[in-house]
Amino acid sequence: MSQYKETYAAWSADPHAFWMKAAQDIDWIRKPETAFDPGAGAYGRWFPDGVCNACWNAVDRHVAAGHGDRLALVHDSPVTGTVQRFSFSQLQTEVGALAEVLRRNGVETGDRVIIYMPMVPEAIFAMLACARLGAIHSVVFGGFAAAELATRIDDARPKVIVSASCGIEPTRIVAYKPLLDAAIEMSADKPETCLILQRDALVADLNPARDLDFAEEVAAARGTLPDCVPVKATDPAYILYTSGTTGQPKGVVRDTGGHMVAMKWSMEHHYDVRPGEVFWAASDVGWVVGHSYICYAPLLHGCATVVYEGKPVGTPDAGAFWRVIDDHDVVALFTAPTAFRAIRKEDPDGALIGRHDLSRFRTLFLAGERSDPATIKWAQQKLQRPVIDHWWQTETGWPMSGNPVGLGTLPVKPGSPGVPMPGYEIEVLSDEGHPLPAGTLGNIVCKLPLPPSGTPTLWNAEDRFFKAYLEEFPGYYATSDAGIIDEDGYVFIMARTDDIINVAGHRLSTGAMEEVISAHKDIAECAVVGAADALKGQMPIGFFVQNDGAGRDPGELERELVALVREKIGAVAAFKTAMEVERLPKTRSGKVLRGTMQKLADNEDFKMPAAIDDPAILDEISGVLSRRSYGKGTA
Repeated sequence: MSQYKETYAAWSADPHAFWMKAAQDIDWIRKPETAFDPGAGAYGRWFPDGVCNACWNAVDRHVAAGHGDRLALVHDSPVTGTVQRFSFSQLQTEVGALAEVLRRNGVETGDRVIIYMPMVPEAIFAMLACARLGAIHSVVFGGFAAAELATRIDDARPKVIVSASCGIEPTRIVAYKPLLDAAIEMSADKPETCLILQRDALVADLNPARDLDFAEEVAAARGTLPDCVPVKATDPAYILYTSGTTGQPKGVVRDTGGHMVAMKWSMEHHYDVRPGEVFWAASDVGWVVGHSYICYAPLLHGCATVVYEGKPVGTPDAGAFWRVIDDHDVVALFTAPTAFRAIRKEDPDGALIGRHDLSRFRTLFLAGERSDPATIKWAQQKLQRPVIDHWWQTETGWPMSGNPVGLGTLPVKPGSPGVPMPGYEIEVLSDEGHPLPAGTLGNIVCKLPLPPSGTPTLWNAEDRFFKAYLEEFPGYYATSDAGIIDEDGYVFIMARTDDIINVAGHRLSTGAMEEVISAHKDIAECAVVGAADALKGQMPIGFFVQNDGAGRDPGELERELVALVREKIGAVAAFKTAMEVERLPKTRSGKVLRGTMQKLADNEDFKMPAAIDDPAILDEISGVLSRRSYGKGTA
C-alpha cells in the first residue's frame, strides 16, 4: 500500500514541522530553529536562520562517515570511448584542488562563476568547487551560441569562467573556445580569468592575458583542500538561466539550504533510491535536471551519479542506454520522453534490450516534456518495469507532481505526470482566477508558498519575478502551464500558456527566434510556432513576410534565416523551416494569432478567433502549410 495519502496529509496539516523533520537529513553548521519566515522575500524564505555548505553535504560528509571508497561518479563517454570512475574520496580530491584554483584566482563567497562545459566530470567538479567556496555557479548549456552566452555573462557578471576547448558530438566536434571568446568580446562585463579544459579532440589557443590551462592549474593545487565555507541557507547556490517570453533569459535563483532538503527528500521518497546505489539522469548539466539529478541530489543522498557523454541512439545504436545500465548497475533512469521516441523509432521491437543484463534496473522516470501514452506503453511493455511520468520546472528544482515510488507506487495513468507532491497544493484556475471543477482545462497554479528549493526570485530582477509568477493569480505561483486535475487528483499538463515551446525536452522561446528573424534586412514581420513532432515533441516552424520590393527567392531566404537562428541562438533551437506568407493572421488590435497557426500546422480543430481581422488569411496559411506537408492532408 502506498503511504502517499498519509504523507501528503501530514505535510498539509503542518508544513513547517514536515520540512523541519526532512531538514534533519542534512548536516548543518548551525541548525535552523525556524522553518519558514513568511515576511522575508516575495513570499517567504525557508530555514532563514540555518547555516550550511552544499559541498560538505554532497562530498565530505560521506568521506567523514567512512564511505570514502564508495562509488560517487561515473563518466561514460561513448563519443571518446572512455569510462572514468571516482569514489567519494577521489571526488573530494578533485573538487578540493579545483576549489583552491578558484580561490587563488580571487573567487570568494557570493562571487559568480560561469561554467560552459560539455558532459565531462570536470563540470560537476566545478559546480561543487563553487559550492565549497560559497560562490554562485551559473552553468550555461554548451550548445548555446555566443550571443546567448554573452547575455548571461552580462547578467551574472562572473569573476571566472570555467570552460573547455570543445564538446564532442557523434558526427562533429563543437569548438567552445571561439564561442567563448566571441561572447566575451560582445559582453560589457569581462571575466578576470577563464579556466580552459583542453581536450584531446581539439586543443584551443589560449589568451595568455586571461586564460589558464585547467589541468595545469589543478595539478599545481592537487593535495589542497580548502575549508567548506559556511553560508546562509537562504544564500544562492546557483543561477540557472531559462528561456523568457521576451527572448531575454530569466536567471532562476536556487537557495542553498532548502534546495538540499528537497533534493535529499526526493531521492528517497520519489525516486526510491538508496545510498550506495547508482542513479542516472540522462540529461545535460546545462539544464535543471543536470543540476538537481546529475549533480546535487544523488551525491547528497550518498548515491553514485552517471555523467553520460553520448546520445540515446547513434552512440553507437539504440541499445546505448541499456549498455550503460548494464555496465554500471544503474537502478533508476531519469530521461526525457524524446529519448525513448528515438529509441523506439530505431528499435521498435526492443530487440537490443535483451542483449543486456538489466536485473538491477528497477524504475524508469520520464520528465522534461509531455509524455505521450504511446511512448509510456511501449516502455512499459518492453522493459516490464514501472514507467513513472512526472512534472516540474526549472523554477521548482524538483517534482511538483509525480508518482512517489519510495512511498509505494500509485496506479499509473498514461498521459498524467501523477499527483501533487508534498509541498505543492496544485489547483486549476480560470483566467479570472476562479477554481475550476475536476476535468476542466485551465491555468495550473500552486498555492504559495512554494516548498523548499522553489526559486525565491530572479537574479537582479525582483520586479520581473513578481510579474512573471505572482501577479496574475495573487496568492499563487503561476506555472504558465495549462491542464486539468481529474476526479482522482491526478494532474494532466496539456500545453504551455505562453510562447515557450519544448524541443526534445529543451524549453525554448519562440519570441527569441522571432527577434532573430525580424532582424534580417529583408523581413517585414514573422511568427514562430511549435509544430508537433513525433520524435522531439515539438519543432519550431517560422512564417515570414518579405519587405516590399525585397524580391528575394523564398528558398534562399529560408536558408539564411535558418543559419541566422543557428548563429544567434544555437543548434539547440532546432530551427529548420521558414515559410514565406503574404501576411500573418492577426486580431484587429494587431496581435498575431500564433495559437491558431499552431493548430493549423498540427491539423487540429480550432474555433475561429472572435477578434480575427480577416478570416481568409487562415486559408492562405493552410495552403502554405500543406505545400510543405503540414496541416491538412498530412494524416
